[in-house]
Amino acid sequence: MLTTLPSSQTTSWFNAVLQPAQEFGPVPLTVLSGAIPPGLRGSLYRNGSATLERGGQRVGHWFDGDGGILGVHFAHGNATGVYRYVKTAGYQLEEEAGRFILAGYGMVPSGPLWQRFNKEVKNVANTSVLALPGRLLALWEAGQPHALSLDTLDTLGLDDLGGLAGQTYSAHPKRDPNTGEIFNFGVIIGAKSQLKLYRSAASGTIQQQGMVDLKGLPVIHDCVLAGRYLIFCVPPVRLNILPVLARLKSFSDSLQWQPQHGTEIIVVDRETLEVVSRSHTEPWYQWHFGNGYELADGSVVLEIARYPDWQTNQRLQELATGQMQTLALATFWQLRLEPQSGRVIEMQQILDRSCEFPINHPNEVGQPSRYTYLTVHRATTDLRTTVYDAIARLDTQTGTLTEADLGRDRYPVEPIYAPDANDPQRGWILTIVFDGNTNCSEVWILNADQLEEQPVCRLALPAIVPLSFHGTWKPL
Repeated sequence: MLTTLPSSQTTSWFNAVLQPAQEFGPVPLTVLSGAIPPGLRGSLYRNGSATLERGGQRVGHWFDGDGGILGVHFAHGNATGVYRYVKTAGYQLEEEAGRFILAGYGMVPSGPLWQRFNKEVKNVANTSVLALPGRLLALWEAGQPHALSLDTLDTLGLDDLGGLAGQTYSAHPKRDPNTGEIFNFGVIIGAKSQLKLYRSAASGTIQQQGMVDLKGLPVIHDCVLAGRYLIFCVPPVRLNILPVLARLKSFSDSLQWQPQHGTEIIVVDRETLEVVSRSHTEPWYQWHFGNGYELADGSVVLEIARYPDWQTNQRLQELATGQMQTLALATFWQLRLEPQSGRVIEMQQILDRSCEFPINHPNEVGQPSRYTYLTVHRATTDLRTTVYDAIARLDTQTGTLTEADLGRDRYPVEPIYAPDANDPQRGWILTIVFDGNTNCSEVWILNADQLEEQPVCRLALPAIVPLSFHGTWKPL
């Protein structure tokens, strides 16, 4: 049953998070307006929390929902949609029981205290996707990925990529567009925390590993591929592990903002996976980076969706209830540093609008780029209570922001850039829009160079697809 919120709530985005998702397809998608571009050939995949309620119980945090994958396959001017839960061991256990049992990011295990210690943390496989030859990986940063079939999204099981050996694999791998190599990491929490580094072939098979000792128990969600370097910005969020081990508090409730530590910048050589430099600067928090690249003088530029503190975690916890009250907004920044010493040369805000989920053309990852695409809030939006409701393109050379205003009560997710198969100079921005006016979800295709114009095509989805985290484009 759909939860009804107080009448003071003036927007309807909550309808896209409160209802458990319904699986569907594969099914042909109906064109609502426009036409699918002939050069759009491939598959869009998206991952997110698909169910935030089970047996009348709500999850503790938006990050606790079981993963649900949307696939939209484009070929011959048509589109086919499919949506599936990732059938993890934890999903199957709890689905059969009809209730939450295992620990999560924002949840302690069920039952009396003495029964909690033999219950593991559930791998929810809900954060991102990585498309490989022959399979799709559903990623979750605190565990191994799950492999799915590319067409029907059937769950095939855990995938160790030929070398994970049970270690964690982040939800934010970086793929070099020239070599096809995939770089990723995992955080190992223990008596001594470590950052595990992975360098993989285009097939996903791990070819090289590295290790970096960490200070305390930090949160590292994303990294940057910038030319010859992998760069990590470690914000001053630290885990108080004892309440978690005692099963008294969740991970989320045990994370503390400690700005006195500042943000640590770790620069790694991508060839050797060895540390080049470590340095500290002013405190901030980021979930996500935009692009990174080297300049002619040897310095490195990073793009960051930067928060002033850790209040974003509270806001995302509230999002799972359908009612947000905490104001925690990111703006877009550029950081330039000297990689050999880690010295910050310049740090400047280049967009003062509330924004998140920055992405670039996939062929420009790790290389100089001009345009960044983001989700933003419309100028008239109540920033405290509403999720992102527009998409924009930022020209980082001129500072020009071109906005796709989707209209009132329409809520897009992270934009995905899909290069045109016929014309390398063209590209399309794909997003899933929840329309609160009609209480339905749609696939929107926009011209990447003309976001301010009407969508090139809108496709109807047969059921509501919950607001999701991350996605990818796999060309044919």
